[in-house]
Amino acid sequence: MGLDDGAVVAGREAVAARAQASAARYGGRWFAERFIDGREFNVAVIERDGVPDLLPIGEMIFEKWDERKPRIVGYAAKWDAATLEYRDTSPMFGWHEREPALKKSLEQLTRDCWNLFGLTGYARIDFRVDSKNRPYILEVNPNPCLEPDAGVAAACAQAGLPYDEFIEDIVRAALRG
Repeated sequence: MGLDDGAVVAGREAVAARAQASAARYGGRWFAERFIDGREFNVAVIERDGVPDLLPIGEMIFEKWDERKPRIVGYAAKWDAATLEYRDTSPMFGWHEREPALKKSLEQLTRDCWNLFGLTGYARIDFRVDSKNRPYILEVNPNPCLEPDAGVAAACAQAGLPYDEFIEDIVRAALRG
């Protein structure tokens, strides 16, 4: 909620105004974080036999986006199928062959998050990577969308893991837990 093009602002006054507007519209307390202009990656993880198994890492590709739009995966890109953001944002796999060091770094940070937060079952860790190839953890999502057309399912497909087996792995992890 509240993550759209207008969420990328500059200056203290703009940040305060955005936080106040979001609180008025959605309720709750709001915070700001520095916008990392760069690439975005999603690492899906599934627990197998008590061990986190990292699935292929997707890089979010912002196809046909207006150059003035911030490259963010906001609400529309995730949930509103009627929008250009939804249609023109998709994960790309296979990038890691050109960038093995970045892949290794993202994998290690994902394992570190898994362990630090005591995750189980499945999760997704989202990253932004700046122009110097420094990764920043954007979100630790312990309950990402399970829809068959969502990002975790796309990572399963890339790994050759059938969707029904993925769901069974989550159930087995829950029963062990």
